[in-house]
Amino acid sequence: MEKRNQWASRLGFVLATAGAAIGLGNLWKFPYLMGKNGGFRFLTAYLIFVVILGIPVMIMEMSIGRYTQQSPVNAFRSLNKKTTIIGGMGVLSAFIILSYYSVIGGWLLKYIASYITTFSAPVDFNAYAATAGEPIFWHFVFMACAAFVCYKGTAGIEKASRIMMPGLFILIVIIIVRSLTLPGAKAGLEFMFFPKSEEGRFDLNFIVAALGQVFYSLSLCMGITITFGSYLKKQEDIPKNCLLVAGLDTMMALCAGLAIFPAVFSFGLEPTQGASLVFGTLPKVFDALGGGVIFAILFFILLFFAALTSSIALLECIVSFAMDDLHWGRSKSVIVLAVLSFLLGVPSSLAFGATSDFLILNYNFFDLMGMLTDNILMPIGGIFMCIYVGWIWGPQKLIQEIEQGSVTFRLKKAWVICIRFITPLLIAVVTVMGFLNIYNIIKA
Repeated sequence: MEKRNQWASRLGFVLATAGAAIGLGNLWKFPYLMGKNGGFRFLTAYLIFVVILGIPVMIMEMSIGRYTQQSPVNAFRSLNKKTTIIGGMGVLSAFIILSYYSVIGGWLLKYIASYITTFSAPVDFNAYAATAGEPIFWHFVFMACAAFVCYKGTAGIEKASRIMMPGLFILIVIIIVRSLTLPGAKAGLEFMFFPKSEEGRFDLNFIVAALGQVFYSLSLCMGITITFGSYLKKQEDIPKNCLLVAGLDTMMALCAGLAIFPAVFSFGLEPTQGASLVFGTLPKVFDALGGGVIFAILFFILLFFAALTSSIALLECIVSFAMDDLHWGRSKSVIVLAVLSFLLGVPSSLAFGATSDFLILNYNFFDLMGMLTDNILMPIGGIFMCIYVGWIWGPQKLIQEIEQGSVTFRLKKAWVICIRFITPLLIAVVTVMGFLNIYNIIKA
């Protein structure tokens, strides 16, 4: 087995971990979920759940990683052989997510190439996604980019993160400034930051959407945080680092809203369009702007950076598993797993065209992969992890791991309450609603 890597610096670790969290969940999924779920009320619920669900689970996962110095599967196996499945669900989630995440990354590369070569977006996003050859080609290119960085190990991830993360924030600030200077942009700010009269009525849907988004956005229960934590030096302050990463992640989600909603409202477009908000609606906004091609290129490069940093983290998670459990070298692990994930992504790409009529449980293959990870693997793994650490293995061992050296975990009592009671209850809500949605779809 190769010697286990360590992060060269705290900055590199924070940027890499933030890069893992800051991805399409922030810049693509957060805006369209916020648009579909009422704006301000969704944002309020999301911020609350970041504090009482996201940060406690992140602290728990990162502490387990550093305590065991192992990949997710071996980490839980070392705690108790019966809990090996918890790590297995995380690694499997990362593998599946990477397969369809790379398809979306390929779409981004196509948009960048289209704007650079033709000064416009593809004529119709749905028509492009329905084709076979070109989306698969760009899916391959995107996966190759992630594999190239991951091939270099933590050094490669740190170097890439040091370039892409500052670049990501610079680009989003440029887009925000342009969006906020459009006529009528105030309506977008009001949509995000001011409650509406109809929001007094309780609606479980936006609660569940906000809970699920925290899971997805912070890369919880995918094995990523355990993997990155296993490369962490013992003197690092885990709660402080988790607060910093969660803060950066939440700030980027807010920035995405500030970049998108003022422009959408300025041009009289509908914010509730869902997943097509970025690929279908925003190109129309860019077309109507002076110098819109430049802003379009910047925006899709921004999305590409975000998608790539997360994909690198997903690939590193499963590579760590192969190195620790299968005793493969890094080179073999990266190449084999990147190829396998690419192949699994091909049916997801074809689900919008050639195989769109092939449904499983009334889901096409792309949506089925998302349902399997978001509604089953990650939430169930999260519940088991909270129960085992909170009630069986005992949180005191992780508190001792956190409080090494001069570190003081001031909120440890609140953290224990969260992982024992609040967090598993919230995750259970996501899981039950996920299965209810599956049942309703089958019944329909």
